[in-house]
Amino acid sequence: MCTDMAMAIDTTGPDLRHHGDAEVGPGLIDFAVNVRTGTPPDWLARRLRECVGDLAAYPDPRPARAALARRHGRDPAEVLPTAGAAEAFVLLARVLRPRRAVVVHPQFTEPEAALRAAGHEPERVILAGDFTLGSAPPIPDDADLVIIGNPTNPTSVLHPATAIAALARAGRTLVVDEAFMDCVPGEPASLAAGRLPDLSHPPARPALPGLVVVRSLTKTWGLAGLRAGYLLAAPELIEALAAAQPLWAVSTPALVAMEACSAPEAVDAAAAWAADLALERERFAARLIDLGLHVVPGARASFVCVRTPDAHAVRTLLRERGYAVRRGDTFPGLGPDWLRIAVRDRATADGFLEVLTQVLRELAS
Repeated sequence: MCTDMAMAIDTTGPDLRHHGDAEVGPGLIDFAVNVRTGTPPDWLARRLRECVGDLAAYPDPRPARAALARRHGRDPAEVLPTAGAAEAFVLLARVLRPRRAVVVHPQFTEPEAALRAAGHEPERVILAGDFTLGSAPPIPDDADLVIIGNPTNPTSVLHPATAIAALARAGRTLVVDEAFMDCVPGEPASLAAGRLPDLSHPPARPALPGLVVVRSLTKTWGLAGLRAGYLLAAPELIEALAAAQPLWAVSTPALVAMEACSAPEAVDAAAAWAADLALERERFAARLIDLGLHVVPGARASFVCVRTPDAHAVRTLLRERGYAVRRGDTFPGLGPDWLRIAVRDRATADGFLEVLTQVLRELAS
């Protein structure tokens, strides 16, 4: 495949450590952070409160690993709980020794930041147009580490499982960030099982070589402050990553949350939320398009990616009126005319749309 579409990292480029939480503040209604509002639910909060009595003991990850393994049809030896997805990326950057690392952008910037902090010099492959992979992903043939998000933050694009799987090959580690996959009803594009989905005969499809899937509980269950994530990979890589992980890195409450949120009833609840989210996201995106904004088509996560030539002014005026949205220019592959906007409940979204309409009229006058 063509290699001139990958470019060396520019150290003077976007701030890879800028995240949505930097956009929020006192008195602002948050459309910048993608964590589901109104969470954690009462049943999960109760479980977390109950585990306080166990805090005198060191954390035991085994029940969480077993629950996560059951949830994804994996062996517990293929599961590593982490202190959020961010720790998973740090561990991968410290343990792997790639000769040629590639990060597919636009996407969550922490994987690249972790690679750079560990002394690697990854290259960027920038997706253009509607930010889809297409039939011929421009990944260098000799790349032995490829990192991609699905659905992708900030574009909200969901790549087909077959397109992601096509990137896997012997001698390459393929890291798929599925932090927002539970926003997709049924998760048809997930590779968390380690192979292409086959609902009729799951074991019939071979395992994908070198596949690593990173997941998070932060977004759906509102646990950003708890740091609850996990990584799915071959046992030998899990063992190496665990050896690099600090002792007891994942707290007892985070492990309890992983176990609770992996139960069938919790998975069903997440799927019901994802179905409701899809309806509101479609309505919200249509309203934004009616206002003259370009919305990246096919959004499937809990946010939409929007382009407007007045993005900086729009963000500033929204902030003055009490609303925070996420700037897009810190994502490689986007620029100053992009914003990421979270999908909220209908009443909150309608209030935002009313103010946004006023802002756009002011800027047009």
